[in-house]
Amino acid sequence: MIVVLKHGVTEEKKTQLIHWLKNYGLQIHVSDGEFQTVLGLIGDTSRVDMDLVASLEIVDAVKRVSEPFKCCNRKFHPEDMIVEIGGVKVGGGHFVMIAGPCSVETEDQIVTVAKEVKAAGADMLRGGAFKPRTSPYDFAGLKAEGLELLRIARAETGLPIVTELMNIRDLDLFYDVDVIQVGARNMQNFDLLRELGKVNKPILLKRGLANTLKELLMSAEYIMASGNERVILCERGIRTFSDYTRNTLDLSAVPMLHELTHLPVIVDPSHATGIARIVPPMALAATASGADGLIIEVHNDPPHALCDGAQSLRPEVFADLARKVRTIRKVVTE
Repeated sequence: MIVVLKHGVTEEKKTQLIHWLKNYGLQIHVSDGEFQTVLGLIGDTSRVDMDLVASLEIVDAVKRVSEPFKCCNRKFHPEDMIVEIGGVKVGGGHFVMIAGPCSVETEDQIVTVAKEVKAAGADMLRGGAFKPRTSPYDFAGLKAEGLELLRIARAETGLPIVTELMNIRDLDLFYDVDVIQVGARNMQNFDLLRELGKVNKPILLKRGLANTLKELLMSAEYIMASGNERVILCERGIRTFSDYTRNTLDLSAVPMLHELTHLPVIVDPSHATGIARIVPPMALAATASGADGLIIEVHNDPPHALCDGAQSLRPEVFADLARKVRTIRKVVTE
């Protein structure tokens, strides 16, 4: 249920109403906008008399919300959420470029790539220390050592780091990671999502390979319902009948998600296509679709990459792409 308050309501009257509603055992999500305040009622609202609430002098409207996701519902939070990470802002008109290798391999590799992508305009550094691999024989990351190398790259460049957490037991190792990524395979690892809801860090939540937008939003709901509202959604392609690309990039998800939720939405064209030469045009298309950012794999020596070299851009290609993205952004934001 949503309760929209009239413009100019005093803080005292708003607080009184909130306390009264909490007596019904409800959680109250307060969204203070420029022209109105929206109270999102989360819990069993069947006991609340809608007519009584609507009749109150300070109430403008009362509406039922049919969608199962509440915390991440735009109806509860009409204003775009802006997630801030070490001075970098995502959402609400702020565009972010996240770039780096699929896997952290050596100190020289990650520091070199970090310096190259920063020079090209990247805002954050991505790099995998823990890697989920389809084959048990493939390189699965340097784990704790990889996290330490990411910290070194951050110290060298000042770029906030984004890296994937696969298992709850490793959470303590991520104590100073700037953004924790939940990969596509873990999108419905609900125990992990609940724990991340207790962490005071931004969470980058990737859509699963075969999951609907509603399922993605319900996964975000797990994190937010546990207390962490700083969630960034990521469209990274879904599995379809297409047999020429790794996945199919669903760009319609970007405007649809913006309609459904206030959370920032970024796009990963690298995992969506799996082919380096197709990444730039899809990145530009994602920018034009209104995405709040891009996460792109960049490697200084793709043919010898230990993971996903075929979809990784060389630094000079990323620099050219970043320039074109900035041009598209000017058109989109006019």
